[in-house]
Amino acid sequence: MVAVKHDDLSMAFDFVSFAAPMEHNAYVSLDTGKVYLTSDANDAFDEEIPDDLDTSDRYLAIPHKNELGLGRSLALRFVAQELPACYDQIEGFFRRQGAYARFKDLLERKGMLELWYSFEADSVERALRQWSAENGLEILDS
Repeated sequence: MVAVKHDDLSMAFDFVSFAAPMEHNAYVSLDTGKVYLTSDANDAFDEEIPDDLDTSDRYLAIPHKNELGLGRSLALRFVAQELPACYDQIEGFFRRQGAYARFKDLLERKGMLELWYSFEADSVERALRQWSAENGLEILDS
């Protein structure tokens, strides 16, 4: 089992999830726990990327939030739990562009935006810890 710093893993997850799936990528070395970031948009990161990053089984790709059910499905779980009367309306938001902006606007009007941010952060933390355990990573909470 290799150890990876919580802050490194969290930052890499955010980096991957900020863009569309496959646009930004991050990998954990299964030998050292070091995290490497790559991007289709810009490959001019300061650090050296190992030559075998794409071909070796010694690097584990950090998942996009959608792979862990932390995108649209998380928002709809929150709505089902906290705002069931708005479920159909919010589900409709996610059928069009700009869904998150409309979703967050509605939450703000209902005074629930901070509750959503807390729910989202807790869900991300749990999902990352579960993913790490399933993949043999120990998280260091330094």
